[in-house]
Amino acid sequence: MQPTATVLVYSDDASTREQVRLAAGRRPAADAPAVTYVECATLPAVLSTLEAGGIDACVLDGEAVPAGGMGVCRQIKDEIFECPPVLLLIGRPQDAWLATWSRAEAVVAHPVDPVALADALAALLRAPAPATA
Repeated sequence: MQPTATVLVYSDDASTREQVRLAAGRRPAADAPAVTYVECATLPAVLSTLEAGGIDACVLDGEAVPAGGMGVCRQIKDEIFECPPVLLLIGRPQDAWLATWSRAEAVVAHPVDPVALADALAALLRAPAPATA
C-alpha cells in the first residue's frame, strides 16, 4: 500500500482552498505520496490541527484575512514542535523576501499555477523529515 500524506490548507477564502486542492490533486507527482487534505479557515483551527499532529505539510495563503499566511507561518515555526514544512502562497512575486522572513520552505505566487504548486508541494513531501536532537 502506498503511503499517504496529510496536507493542511489554510485560507479564509474557500475558493483559494479549492484551487490548492485541485492544483495539487490526489498525488502532486508520480514519486510523491497520495495526499489527503485538511482545510482550515482560521488561525485557531490551524493551531489546534497542528497541535493534534499528523500533518505532513502546510499550504498557507499569504493573503488570508485577518491572519495572513506569512505571520501564521512565522508563528507555527516558533510554536509547533517539529513543525511540518510550509508552502506559502504570496500575492506578488516581489513578496518572496517576506516569505524568507516567515521561514517558509517553498513559495508560489497567486494566481495559483497548478504545475508550480504541485511541483513545490511534491518537493516538500519528498524531503526527508528534519532530524531531532
